[in-house]
Amino acid sequence: MNGYRGPDPATVDAIDFHVHAERADDGHQSLPPAHMAASAKYFKTEGGRAPAIDEIAALYRSRRLAAVLFTVDSESVTGHPPIPNEHVAAAAARHPDVFIPFASIDPHRGADAPEQARRLVAEHGVRGFKFHPSLQGFTPDDRMAYPLYETIAELGVPALFHSGQTGIGAGMPGGAGIRLGYSNPMLLDAVAADFPELTIVLAHPSFPWQDEALAVATHKANVYIDLSGWAPKYFPPQLVTYANGPLRHKMLFGTDYPLISPDRWLTEFAALPIKDDVRPLILKHNALRVLGT
Repeated sequence: MNGYRGPDPATVDAIDFHVHAERADDGHQSLPPAHMAASAKYFKTEGGRAPAIDEIAALYRSRRLAAVLFTVDSESVTGHPPIPNEHVAAAAARHPDVFIPFASIDPHRGADAPEQARRLVAEHGVRGFKFHPSLQGFTPDDRMAYPLYETIAELGVPALFHSGQTGIGAGMPGGAGIRLGYSNPMLLDAVAADFPELTIVLAHPSFPWQDEALAVATHKANVYIDLSGWAPKYFPPQLVTYANGPLRHKMLFGTDYPLISPDRWLTEFAALPIKDDVRPLILKHNALRVLGT
């Protein structure tokens, strides 16, 4: 059994629920070079598209922030080997005051996927799982993925799903074959209904399906939203309204680092008309509940 405990909530001011490990210690990157270059252009990334994991830890530690850290396994679609989940977990063990490790298992890996999930939680201290339907090439309600969801629910850890448009493939011919429709948050409504014990987090303001995401999160008790991937000054008005009201206990701070820096996100979030009693919920306490901490 892995002895990883993770950050002490008392020592951090906020928990970033969405941070990418884009470069392994050996230099291997999470995406093919063409995808990486196109996304860097799309996001106008400041400070480098693929910082070393130790550099991320130093940045977040200096800001008194914890971070949910993961990569994305999309090998069946891109042909590009992922950064191993064990590598991400080892980084978390190396920086337990900062990182909360999530894993990514491509649902196309089939019958072995549930056993991989069990091993990663039991032996490597993984605290959740990340899916990117558009990049992994599947609809979230595809029964192919259901055995993996069932296992994650049994393990009692959350599943984080990319939703909405993606900058990956943006500007490439045919969007590099990536289909945006796979990441419509309404496709997760069936998953939430079929797996009521599975905690689901919709990642990002779900452009162009923001209202769908708000509807699912309002209707399904097990669905949350992380606010990563968009600079807060661009949040649609209805997202801010719901964050202040019916979804105040279901919104999570997230950046999508290294695509958006925590400094920029927090500065712009401070300028939003968010109620004083709601801010700490979004920045920290809602994440603690999702993580079971």
